[in-house]
Amino acid sequence: MIRFESDYTRGAHPRILAKLVKTNEEQTSGYSTDAYCEKATEMIKEACGQPSAEVHFLMGGTQTNLTIIASILRPFEAVVAPETGHIAVAETGAIEAVGHKIITIPTQTGKITAEQIRAVVDMPENIHAPRPGMIFISQATELGGMYTKAELLAIKAVANEFKIPLFLDGARLGYTFASEECDVTLVDIAAICDVFYIGGTKMGALFGEAVVIVNDRFKPDFRYMMKQRGGLLAKGRLLGVQFEEFFRDGLYFEVGKHAINMAMQIKEALSEVGIALKYPAPTNQLFIAFTEAQFSKISEKYVLLPWMQEQGIVVARLITDWMTPPDDVEAFIKDIKRL
Repeated sequence: MIRFESDYTRGAHPRILAKLVKTNEEQTSGYSTDAYCEKATEMIKEACGQPSAEVHFLMGGTQTNLTIIASILRPFEAVVAPETGHIAVAETGAIEAVGHKIITIPTQTGKITAEQIRAVVDMPENIHAPRPGMIFISQATELGGMYTKAELLAIKAVANEFKIPLFLDGARLGYTFASEECDVTLVDIAAICDVFYIGGTKMGALFGEAVVIVNDRFKPDFRYMMKQRGGLLAKGRLLGVQFEEFFRDGLYFEVGKHAINMAMQIKEALSEVGIALKYPAPTNQLFIAFTEAQFSKISEKYVLLPWMQEQGIVVARLITDWMTPPDDVEAFIKDIKRL
């Protein structure tokens, strides 16, 4: 079977794996206080254009989202998010489990607008309901959508007006930078968001996410929260080694280009044979609207993630990654044309 169901089904980029092997026998201090984490931190701050930012390394996306949100919100505050947001549908209630309600906003593309957010947060004080205390968005979204710089600035303006932070989930951030439709840079993200993270797990790291805290209000005691939430890795240098390699010569911004190229080839082939996409597809996620017969046939050879079913149509998610073999894409395109 050829697997297209996610972008974390492989191990690590060869350069990262080689660096982990090369440094394997070294002894360093623990809990991300080693020289590799320090070097990676400086590299990330420089790449973000934020010399005073704080950078912290965690293991995975759910743990990162949980730790950030729990560290910022008061016990009576809620987080505003798209109804399709990862924290709302794919983290087994992790946010609610620590006592924070998620206020969801309807969306067709995974994106939410400044106007929608304003309608939620611009409400009379109501002591009987959780108070909106944070805005959560993803870049790219869980439906493959991508915010423009203007859209992010508009959301930030609402956040500033109501004095609530903007948190961006960047699990697939690197893939957006590789998209031809992207008009946002890492420097832009860092300038707009109060806190965000640079995803590694889906981008070719063995594991790991790099949290960047820009707003001074949220810097104190973050490591205490990491420890309490199980996110302070004893062998923290394994995270530093990987992100140092990512940012040593721009590897992080290069690995996404292959995934985008593979996805766009498939997208073009689908268009040629008249198979539609459920959502716009500017990055490495394609949501393909198959007939039930088409999906049954294609599933004999390829693993895609069934996303939704409606009126005889199966919408399946196909994701390419930093290492998707061109031969797999070529084979998939040939089989698509045979359907």
